[in-house]
Amino acid sequence: MDPLIHLIPAWMLIPFVVMLLCIAILPLVPHVGEWWEHNKNKLIVSLVLGVPVGIWLCMNGMSHELIHQMVYDYVPFILLLMALFVTTGGICIKGDLKATPLVNTCILAIGWVLASLMGTTGAAMLLIRLLLDTNQQRKYRVHTVLFFIAIVANCGGLLSPLGDPPLFLLFQKGTPFMWWLQNMFLEWFITGGLLLIIYFCIDTFYYKKEPLENVMADVREATKMQAIGLINIFWLLCVVCSTMFINKTYIPAMGAEDAPWYLKLLREWAFIAIIACSWLTTKKEVRVANNYSWTPIMEVACVFLGIFATMTPALMFLQQNPLPITEPWQFVYCTGALSAFLDNAPTAMVFHATATTIPVAEGIVPVAGIAPEFMKAISMGAVFFGALTYIGNGPNFMVKAIAEQEGIEMPSFFGYMLKFSLIILLPVYIIVQLILI
Repeated sequence: MDPLIHLIPAWMLIPFVVMLLCIAILPLVPHVGEWWEHNKNKLIVSLVLGVPVGIWLCMNGMSHELIHQMVYDYVPFILLLMALFVTTGGICIKGDLKATPLVNTCILAIGWVLASLMGTTGAAMLLIRLLLDTNQQRKYRVHTVLFFIAIVANCGGLLSPLGDPPLFLLFQKGTPFMWWLQNMFLEWFITGGLLLIIYFCIDTFYYKKEPLENVMADVREATKMQAIGLINIFWLLCVVCSTMFINKTYIPAMGAEDAPWYLKLLREWAFIAIIACSWLTTKKEVRVANNYSWTPIMEVACVFLGIFATMTPALMFLQQNPLPITEPWQFVYCTGALSAFLDNAPTAMVFHATATTIPVAEGIVPVAGIAPEFMKAISMGAVFFGALTYIGNGPNFMVKAIAEQEGIEMPSFFGYMLKFSLIILLPVYIIVQLILI
């Protein structure tokens, strides 16, 4: 087949840009914003933009790329998030602790540590309801959810391939399992530490502004923390083990060129089984007490269906027109910028492929075929910068949706960036990059 048929014209990026603009603008438009709130309407927009892209790709001999993106990237992405959502949603950590700045900071710090052990989605879903219950009497709560998204749903996942999908894909490329813990602990520690300190200062400021009756109610209504639905800790461990061991590294037949699709998706079948087992073995009252709802994960599924479909030609365009970057700091910001608006997992793969074209200096041991400094840069950009927008990482949308269910008025797409990520997160990232990369 003529290779020119696979060239992607620049105008094929338009559906992806429109999809992003819909996510950013439609919630702000009067009346239209109410229409957008319904997941079925998000699905309609995703299909209207994604189906024509799929048809164009198939008509131009690129059905393989489309199938790979939707079947072998989107499906695993959603099923992993769903498995973590269902299992952690079956663990109800109840308690209305005193919502002091120290208590809130400790909850964020615990989630920050757990994120590398159970994934950013697992840690976020496990602790978000405890955090919201603890702060239900507080007037000023939005900043707490924003820092939770940054610290727990993103930055905490840097230390292992279980922490965030891009690291798992880099692990599949040959990066040793313990490499991030051994080589990126300082990036993880300094970034998380700075954000926790900043949060503590901001929350102390807002705590002093709380109406006296709110503070008194918080003290009066405080209850001890308790956990139910602990059977789901076992199912959560099953998700972790499935992610680690059900892959072509341990089961070579899964990676064979002629392997049937159901074998290639063996891990995803395990996720489905775990979801079913978690649902069947968890008492209904546990999820009721947890205010469990399918709405957040369905929102993620509907929105990211359109993102994955329309970003297929966008990723191919970037692979065909690689950015002229050769320095580690350039990889940090280029990977980070795209991770904030594309899914960070395929973005990491694009820049890993770019880094493989740069020769490794003599005497340097490569990591997954690239120089260690490029691996550090790509990992930092993919994991940290996913917090710059609501769509940068799957858990961001889920945390936002759960917070809104609890009556918290979260910032808009642009509001999140202008009021939080660009003025707080980005400066911290720049400091860490200047010091360590």
